[in-house]
Amino acid sequence: MARIFVKHAWLAAVLTASPFFCSAQEKPVVMPLLPAADWRQVDARPMLLEALSQYGGDPAIEQEYGVKGFELRTYAVGKTRTQVVVEPTPDALSAYGLLSFYQTPAMTPEKGMQLTVSDANETLMARGSNFLRFLHGKDSTPSASDFQALLIFVGGSKPPEDVLRRLPHFMPTKGLVPGSEKYLLGLEAAKRVLTSFRTELIGFEQGAEVQLGQYATGKGKSTLVSISYPTPQIARIRFGALTSFLGMNRDSGEDSVYGRRQGSYIFLVLNAGNERTASALMDQFQVTESVSWDKPYVTERTFTVQLVHMILAIFILTAVIIGSTIAAGVLFFLSRRLAAKFFPNAQWGHTDEDQLIRLNLKV
Repeated sequence: MARIFVKHAWLAAVLTASPFFCSAQEKPVVMPLLPAADWRQVDARPMLLEALSQYGGDPAIEQEYGVKGFELRTYAVGKTRTQVVVEPTPDALSAYGLLSFYQTPAMTPEKGMQLTVSDANETLMARGSNFLRFLHGKDSTPSASDFQALLIFVGGSKPPEDVLRRLPHFMPTKGLVPGSEKYLLGLEAAKRVLTSFRTELIGFEQGAEVQLGQYATGKGKSTLVSISYPTPQIARIRFGALTSFLGMNRDSGEDSVYGRRQGSYIFLVLNAGNERTASALMDQFQVTESVSWDKPYVTERTFTVQLVHMILAIFILTAVIIGSTIAAGVLFFLSRRLAAKFFPNAQWGHTDEDQLIRLNLKV
């Protein structure tokens, strides 16, 4: 019996102590969200839009996206300094448009960062309604971890969720050339990107918004263009103009332009070479339409209660008007009484019968 008791006591001790050993071994490790670099802003200068060309921008393009000026900031960690160009835009769509316009196939996305791309010269970022350029200095270059810390310190790892929901849907990814996707809001940017296309036919003055990307098709590349308009009626008129002036959906070799309209969208394929390739690219889009109507006003009060409230409101309004009229009459009476008492020579305090009219007539 003693041996059995000792055996069970030893087993109970092991079972009791095991959670403490497990908890010690499974102690959670907390990883810091931000790298340890202690960046700080040491300077901020407002700049005119014309000076943007010195920092890699194009004033004509920025002006088309709504930029009126920019701020040149300087951040420092230790002896290392980095300049950041902050361009305020009217909304998140404009900031995203600038990011897509300046992005090149040579740029690569920053690891763990959304809407952030880099090359050897600069890093581009879109955050809310701001478009940012992080200039890579040649004299004092921060380490990779320090630069990652600067990106997070200035713009965070990603935009807010409500901003991401307002951005346009991305182009189909199948066959898309990295860095070729663009979001255009004006004629000047469209001319720079679509160099061999009659961009004046798009109709930016009627609210057109353009998304495009280059796609690998066989031995060459084709450009897939999506144009959205405020209404299907505008899209129908514009599609007719494009068909007439560009000779769409006709086999003209490598210069053929194929297109179709769906609702308020127009899809174009440039340099497709043949209709089959163009159709395969345009088939990646799916346009769904929905009809909405004005819903009846829902209230917690019944019709009878609303009617009683309306009648009471009418009575209250009538009482207020009558009360205001009586109060005005009383004030009028008191003012004449006070004027007669304190200003006996004033005409305001006496009635017309108390006044003597004299006519200075001479014969």
